[in-house]
Amino acid sequence: MGTRVIAAALALVWATASAGAAMPPPLAAGCEGCHGGGDPRLAKLAGRSAADIVAAMAAFRNGSRPATIMDRIAKGFSDDEVAAIAAWYAAQR
Repeated sequence: MGTRVIAAALALVWATASAGAAMPPPLAAGCEGCHGGGDPRLAKLAGRSAADIVAAMAAFRNGSRPATIMDRIAKGFSDDEVAAIAAWYAAQR
């Protein structure tokens, strides 16, 4: 993993923790950059049902849901990892 990616991930984790929000698990930390709610054009994941997140990731993986980058990102996670990320986001408000 590149130094810039590690630095960005650490900055994101620090910002989330210092803001008083629940810290995402390492697998979900990268998701927060786009899906943490800062950009209204992108889907906010906190509070969505785990089943909806899992279904969306499956659709990105199999190509049935159009994407610019999520199709490639989704392929990088196992089913168990997707389930863990989805469960964490579903528990957030």
